[in-house]
Amino acid sequence: MRIVTSTAAMQRLGLRWRRAGTRVGFVPTMGYLHAGHLSLVHRARRLVAKRGIVVASIYVNPTQFAPTEDLSAYPRDLDRDTQLCRKAGVDVLFLPSDAEMYAGRDTGGYSTYVVEEQLSQGMEGGARPTHFRGVTTIVAKLFNLVLPDVAVFGAKDWQQAAVVRRMTCDLSFPIKVVVAPTRREQDGLAMSSRNKYLSAGERAQATILWRALKLAKEVVISSRTSNSSDVLKKELAALIATQPAARLDYLEFFDGETLQPVTAVTRGVHMALAVFIGRTRLIDNAVLK
Repeated sequence: MRIVTSTAAMQRLGLRWRRAGTRVGFVPTMGYLHAGHLSLVHRARRLVAKRGIVVASIYVNPTQFAPTEDLSAYPRDLDRDTQLCRKAGVDVLFLPSDAEMYAGRDTGGYSTYVVEEQLSQGMEGGARPTHFRGVTTIVAKLFNLVLPDVAVFGAKDWQQAAVVRRMTCDLSFPIKVVVAPTRREQDGLAMSSRNKYLSAGERAQATILWRALKLAKEVVISSRTSNSSDVLKKELAALIATQPAARLDYLEFFDGETLQPVTAVTRGVHMALAVFIGRTRLIDNAVLK
């Protein structure tokens, strides 16, 4: 496995692969890898086959964190991540620094950002107003550096994947965006780097996100007619409130393609929620079917 830290070197490799007609699969991450991340690497490998190149990046992007969020405390273990990438079959691991990715940002020398103005407005965009500007900017930069044919994202961040797909289409990136299924622990909790923050007691309570999704599915499947989103939200909020450490940030029912909220909840509607478990903010989503 080759490790690249320079943006210029990464782009030279991408251009070389493009000229040679080599297919490139890309998995962007913020590190502290778990089985969910590695499943994306395996998906990328299947998409480009043995003759292709799989690139993974590890970069904790400062522009998608608000000043009050956990940038400095975000979990990091680069040595472990490197070994996991090597074992998973990553061909090139891209490890850029802030100075490489945002040259001059601290002194006012960086001022260009990518903004998606429709899909990024609600849910995570409403709760974290500057978040998606940082996501679309860093993904666009990574696309321009790695020059992949296909990029793989996880379905746990459904809105993020939708925003990236829209940006990729709108800005005419010649890249296929693939969204892979959410990987879960045995008790249903979605795998996340932030799960590390949870104490033992909080970890047990964190399953409330999955339990809320399951309850919504059961209600929809058992109903012969549509359900009022407002009524169902109240029922799910009451369930979440049964956990002492849990505080609901948002819960929304929406169309999985347009991300527009719906008032009538039926099979095929998407549900997403964000819940604080203690001081740790977790997100999850699922199609209700």
